[in-house]
Amino acid sequence: MNDKLIHRWITSIIATIGLFCLSLWIMYDPTARFIASGPGTDNRPLSSLPIDPKDAVQIGQYFEKYEGVAADLPGSWIQFRGKNRDNISTESVPLADQWDEDGPDILWSVDLGEGHAGPAVHNGRIYLLDYDEEKKADALRCFSLADGKEIWRRWYSVHIKRNHGISRTVPAVTDSFAVTIGPRCHVLCVSADSGNFLWGLDLEKDFGTETPLWYTGQCPLIDDSLAVVAPAGNVLMIGVHLRTGEVLWQTPNPHGWKMSHSSIMTMTLHGKRMYVYCAIGGIVGVIADGADRGKLAWETDLWDYSVVAPSPMILENGRIFITAGYSAGSMMLQVVEEEGGFSVKELQRLTPKQGMASEQQTPILYDGYLFGVLPKDAGAARERFVCYSPDDCSQLIWSSGKTDRFGLGPYLVADNKFFVLGDNGLLTMMKCSTTEYIRLGQSQVLQGADAWGPLAIVGGRMLLRDSKRMICIDIAAH
Repeated sequence: MNDKLIHRWITSIIATIGLFCLSLWIMYDPTARFIASGPGTDNRPLSSLPIDPKDAVQIGQYFEKYEGVAADLPGSWIQFRGKNRDNISTESVPLADQWDEDGPDILWSVDLGEGHAGPAVHNGRIYLLDYDEEKKADALRCFSLADGKEIWRRWYSVHIKRNHGISRTVPAVTDSFAVTIGPRCHVLCVSADSGNFLWGLDLEKDFGTETPLWYTGQCPLIDDSLAVVAPAGNVLMIGVHLRTGEVLWQTPNPHGWKMSHSSIMTMTLHGKRMYVYCAIGGIVGVIADGADRGKLAWETDLWDYSVVAPSPMILENGRIFITAGYSAGSMMLQVVEEEGGFSVKELQRLTPKQGMASEQQTPILYDGYLFGVLPKDAGAARERFVCYSPDDCSQLIWSSGKTDRFGLGPYLVADNKFFVLGDNGLLTMMKCSTTEYIRLGQSQVLQGADAWGPLAIVGGRMLLRDSKRMICIDIAAH
């Protein structure tokens, strides 16, 4: 073979390879492996994304009836932190002073969607806001207190991405009404006995609310004939007629403060009843009665942190204690009545290592002292149950010590006893002492993780949950 033939043969091969590569390049689709970015998949809060009309939520759209029947049992826990929103049971039912090695009896249990929402109880029914991951739906579930069987479920489709759990709020109930706030700020009101739909509000769409990073933690307040909610969007607070859903008053939000995980508390300051709310940006007091209902009484930006879960606590002499996690610590404020209005001054500010503070749960004021679990940034005392003086929140009275620590778990008072649930499901019963830590008993009542949901107690029965299961235990004296 001469040189010319070899050269032509090589040139032909190169040309063929080139044409083949060119064909592949022309046919190649550079977007073939692209993944569509749906709402929330880029880890942005869902509320920062535009609302697609095709994703419009029809609040309360679906209903299912089950075989459960309301129990003929006494007791009520009608809202977040109970009747008076203080986490102190008003019942006179005697509770056991100790448990045997098997712990209290577990009467029944139910599986739940992932979350930390706590139950409300009234007229033998348990109300719990849940999330059905299969249906992608918020669901207000009604169970029998007697056996945990589901009575009915009112639900609506809303896509929510798991983010350290989903549902977080406690319903508010009366003889006639049950109100919830869903993870994406959907307010639902139904008939308490039948579950019949009455009305709904989309706070994102109707009031410009920005859903908090870990979804809604604000629990609704029922006050007489009103549901009181803090959208903290283009208005700060609203009063909604329970029967009709009509918004009767709105409190302006001139500073553009945002919704926190905190809930509205009802307080009497200087003889005037007020709704006190800790938003992202500051704290406000709103008139709760009379012709001025809904009007701003006072405000302050002295407390301004980006993550606030505990709710404000009212103390004597117009003082308000507020705390939060993530290095915020705590602050004592005082609302002072002046001619023509009110003013607010700072009395004490503490870091988490200096005194009383909490990350998730609201402390309890009992027998003149503050009780709670210290946050994880409280140094060597982190996650201990503690007692502090409310006159000087840096003055430690006692703590649960190095071994008894409780994470972010909830607690309440009943029959002069504290019940504290560690976030690993270990329930501790202790004496309500203002001088020392006295542990009465402990029992591993739950086996799951992240047992952060608020507790409820009615008629000697306690309702507890971890991230995926709710149980009912018998803690009555027998």
